[in-house]
Parts: sequence; structure tokens; C-alpha cells
Amino acid sequence: MSVNPDQLDFAKGNGLIPAVVQDADTLQVLTLAYMDRAALDETIESGEATFFSRSRGGRWRKGETSGNRLTVVSITPDCDNDSLVLAVRPMGPACHLGTTSCFGSEDAPGLGRIARLEATIAERAAADPSTSWTARLLAEGPKRVAQKVGEEGVETALAGAAGPDEEVASEAADLVYHLLVLLRARQMSFQDVLDVLASRARPATHAD
Repeated sequence: MSVNPDQLDFAKGNGLIPAVVQDADTLQVLTLAYMDRAALDETIESGEATFFSRSRGGRWRKGETSGNRLTVVSITPDCDNDSLVLAVRPMGPACHLGTTSCFGSEDAPGLGRIARLEATIAERAAADPSTSWTARLLAEGPKRVAQKVGEEGVETALAGAAGPDEEVASEAADLVYHLLVLLRARQMSFQDVLDVLASRARPATHAD
């Protein structure tokens, strides 16, 4: 999981190391917890986030009683090897108060909403096409979804040329939704798009 426990500095925190827990898809910070060496070893072995509770004085695996477990995607140490970032896929709210994150009640702010919408589209794919527009589009196949993307693209362009800001935002939202459905229909994800953008990134030059 991209971490070597033997290289971490547990001594600096009297045997504990802070772990920032982040949603692997939305990048939302979910919580801050602590690990001792045994908790980290258990996390690596089980693939589920296990922490050391300072109030309980012992280890606990997140979701043991609630079922809201955290499946670990990666563990990354900082440059001083005295703190960690855990990228996870949560199986329910991360906070004991029932919210997605311990840091405020907002769900997947900013661009994280793209990943949250992708997750919703994936869930709706199994719904009844007679009751779910998303399921219906997916059932009709990529060509039908691509047609909708084209229609929404035209409507977004027309709004952008002469419409008020509210109309532009609304049409753009429809376009993004249908684009994500198209990617799903093609067995792709928005990460494929981001990978292309990343490959095109280059340092700015004076000619830019």
C-alpha cells in the first residue's frame, strides 16, 4: 500500500501517528485518526482501516459496530514519515454523527461532486428503466446516450452565446450528467478523462 511501517517515526508521537482519512474518489477529507504500529499492520493485512482510539485506549476497526467500514485503497506517508494519508472507499458515513465527513456536514464539496454523481449513476444502472431516466438511457445503449450528449452540448452552446448565467449553469449541468452517463455506458469513468488531461499537462512557457 505504498508504505513501509519500518520507516515511519512512531516515536515522535509517543507511539502514535496521525492519519488523515480521505475519500479515494471525491478526495473529501473524512476524518483524522491515529494509528500505532499494530493498527497499521492490521490495516495493511485486512485492507480495512484500523485505528488506535486514545479515548478507549486500544485498537478499533472502523465500522465494527455500525458497518460503516473503510476499505483502504492506498496509504501514503508524508515527507517526514510521521503522518499518513489513507485513501479509502467508505461503506457509509465516516462520522459517528451520521455525516459523510467529520469536518462539516457538506457531502463531497467542489469537484468531488463529479465522483459522487458517478457513484449515483452506477447505482441507478441497476434500477428499473421504467422509473429511472439513468437506467433507461443505459439500457438504450451508448449511441442513444451519445445523442443526448450532442443535444445537451448544443443547448449549452446556445445558452453560452446568448443566455443568462443561470441558464448556462443549468445547461452545463445537464451536459455533465449526460457525459458521465455516456462514460458509464462505454465502461469508462471520468478518471479516464482526467488521465488524458494529466498527460497533456506541461509547464507554462512565455509563448503560452
